[in-house]
Amino acid sequence: MRPARLSAVAAATTVAALTTVTGCTEKGSSAGSDRVVRVTATDDKCEVSKKEFPAGHIELTVENKGSKVTEVYVLFPDDRIVTERENIGPGTKQTVTAEVKAGDYTIACKPGMKGDGIRQSVKATGGSAAKRDPRLDKAVAAYREYVQEQADATLPLAETFAAAVKSGDVEAAKKAYAPSRLGWERTEPVAESFGDIDPKVDVREDGLEDGQDPATDWTGWHRLEKSLWKDKKIGDREKELADLLIKDLKDWRDRVGKAEITPTSMANGAKELLDEVATGKVTGEEERYSHTDLVDFKANVEGAEKAYELLKPVAQGNEPELVTELDRQFAALDGLLDKYRADKDSYAFTSYDKVGDADRKQLSDGVNALAEPLSKLAAAVVVK
Repeated sequence: MRPARLSAVAAATTVAALTTVTGCTEKGSSAGSDRVVRVTATDDKCEVSKKEFPAGHIELTVENKGSKVTEVYVLFPDDRIVTERENIGPGTKQTVTAEVKAGDYTIACKPGMKGDGIRQSVKATGGSAAKRDPRLDKAVAAYREYVQEQADATLPLAETFAAAVKSGDVEAAKKAYAPSRLGWERTEPVAESFGDIDPKVDVREDGLEDGQDPATDWTGWHRLEKSLWKDKKIGDREKELADLLIKDLKDWRDRVGKAEITPTSMANGAKELLDEVATGKVTGEEERYSHTDLVDFKANVEGAEKAYELLKPVAQGNEPELVTELDRQFAALDGLLDKYRADKDSYAFTSYDKVGDADRKQLSDGVNALAEPLSKLAAAVVVK
């Protein structure tokens, strides 16, 4: 989950024709290009260098001049996410490549990574007739199939978890908890793109919006995690929440096949999964009661690696040195994670409260070493 949410909205039920891939034949953006949008984020402003730009591939060059960590979003008119970049520290710069079709959008900066963000209306005009590399069409189709498979596979595991909760069996529910989250964690950026599902199923108590009451508004896995591990009891409310979790996950399963997916959203999503690890798993905040953070960590890395492997044939042709580095860093991080499980085919990882500070630092360093080159993958699949 992300630390805080944009306003929940109902996502469109069809694949709206607001974005599309415009092809890998466009040259990459460069400083001064009409496809470069400079975003200057501070604690109280979100300034953009232009409010109109050509449809197709765009490049956001984001500079955080504020004192708070921020994140930047490009949003559809209904608040679905086109692309995002989280965890942009004060005084740092990041570049995000995205694909947009002609239409209206919003660029939002979220200082402190809270609330709806400071917003600017922007417009993509015209269009691009550039033809997409057929290998990218194949990658998108395969990734769409993958996210659907993950959602389909999650439901029976979540139903096992919910059944244990409803039967009042605390130990059985604890055992079923982490496996029920694997598919979600592998594909979380796609689920988050809808805007309204993630806050229902994966929000932590400190991620609730201002004015929300934990007693009535906090739902999903982590609410039940707290009951099982901290409160060590299951009451009528928990049984209601178990049913609600399944209802919301079915909604996710039914809609995930209609998500907007492009090559750059796949690449940016892979980076987002690493951000999820850096901001939630390495810190131990995500699974603060169950300490199953390493299970989520592994699932996040697996999801990022899946997107990367599908895009790799095009990236290899455009940026072979980047591919070599990504191969090396994925292998290194996978090897590091394997230290915390006896069986490499199992998801039985060491409880994260047993992982010391030095080892957590090593895991953090491994994530950062992969995240940096992974942030360049989106550009590598659009630059010829």
